[in-house]
Amino acid sequence: MQQIINFIIRNKNFLLFLLLFGISIFFTIQSHSYHKSKFINSANFLTGGVYNSVSNISGYFNLKSQNEILAKENNRLKQMLYNANQNLDSVFLDTLANEKLYKYTTANIIRNNYSATDNILLINKGSKDSIKEDFGVISSNGIIGIVNETSKNYATVISVLNSTVKISAQLKKTNHYGSLVWNGKNPAYTQLIDIQKIAPVAKGDTIITSGMSSIFPKGIPIGIVEDFKLDRAENFYEINVKLFNDMTNLEHIYIIENADKNEITNLLNGNLNE
Repeated sequence: MQQIINFIIRNKNFLLFLLLFGISIFFTIQSHSYHKSKFINSANFLTGGVYNSVSNISGYFNLKSQNEILAKENNRLKQMLYNANQNLDSVFLDTLANEKLYKYTTANIIRNNYSATDNILLINKGSKDSIKEDFGVISSNGIIGIVNETSKNYATVISVLNSTVKISAQLKKTNHYGSLVWNGKNPAYTQLIDIQKIAPVAKGDTIITSGMSSIFPKGIPIGIVEDFKLDRAENFYEINVKLFNDMTNLEHIYIIENADKNEITNLLNGNLNE
């Protein structure tokens, strides 16, 4: 305390000058609108920069929660989109109906595999989330695979990069459809086979799901035609499809449940009770 008093006594003239200088600046700003506006603008610039930096930092740490919010919103929009696509084919629309044919659940891929011949993914949703075998899995860019097995909290997904899987797909510009398979070579490409010779195929054409199975609704993006060749013996095209999804970089996904899947499966198997 004595040192502080000694400092004030030694520098009393300088401190008095600073006090008077500060008072003069204050009265100058208060009595002149031009100086006042300049001071306020300068203060706003400094505080705005500080708040912007703080906002950027807090925004970075909130990315996870914001991504979850966006994923849920995308999930809701996808339900509206694909269920609307199904209703467009109906002769009569029941506006009072609350049941949706396709239900979507958000999830994350926690283990990705794309270097093997038969690749399996692991996701963080399971039977407690009502996830079951043969549910479709997509991302915001397009198709990913099909649920294979589930535990309470997790599920495995057969990737489109799996030589054992076949998915019904078609040319977007026509109704010619075939089977999407993978030759086990490049994770950026899959192959569409069994497209008949009469189909008008061209490089750059979009490939989508056909809706011919009970797993995926019609119209989910898959990729574009990179190149194709004709098997003259069989009269079918084999089309090389560049995937919209980067299968080596996946995280947020959507799981698709077809509410009528069991009814369709039982009917096709001849087990539907009358």
